Amino acid sequence: MRVLGLDPGLRHTGWGVIDVAGNRLSYVADGVVHAPTDLPLADRLVALFRQLINIIERFRPDEAAVEETFVNKNAASTLKLGVARGVVLLAPAERGLPVAEYSANLVKKSVVGAGHAEKAQVQMMVRRLLPGCAVATPDAADALAVAICHAHHAGTARIWQPVRVSPAQESTGR
Repeated sequence: MRVLGLDPGLRHTGWGVIDVAGNRLSYVADGVVHAPTDLPLADRLVALFRQLINIIERFRPDEAAVEETFVNKNAASTLKLGVARGVVLLAPAERGLPVAEYSANLVKKSVVGAGHAEKAQVQMMVRRLLPGCAVATPDAADALAVAICHAHHAGTARIWQPVRVSPAQESTGR
């Protein structure tokens, strides 16, 4: 399974792609997309969407995971981040990918072991968990951490999903 992790931002959206085979994680790529700051908001969102679509088409992930937005003291900043996050959720969904969402604390706890870990700790653990990983920026490291979190949690969820039994199997007791 290939997972695209996304760390939303209006200026800089981090992305990271990993391959998952059982409990083995392999680094594929990471980076950051930038929305031009000199454009009106709507045009910045279009630029963000198009760049994300290009990444999805290039790396062909099977699933996507997005970090949930935290609430700032500045309401205007929070609203703009929420709008950008909507685009980040839309891009993979529009391409038919399942999209999961994880809180920042759960991502940090899944990767570092502590929900209030510092960015430097997250980057160090991402490099340890994904050998060969360059980690372009802190935003890219956060995106890879989201992908790692999804790999762990989605794998567990698949194991614990109830087995679907057909009506024929129920009647025969198998």
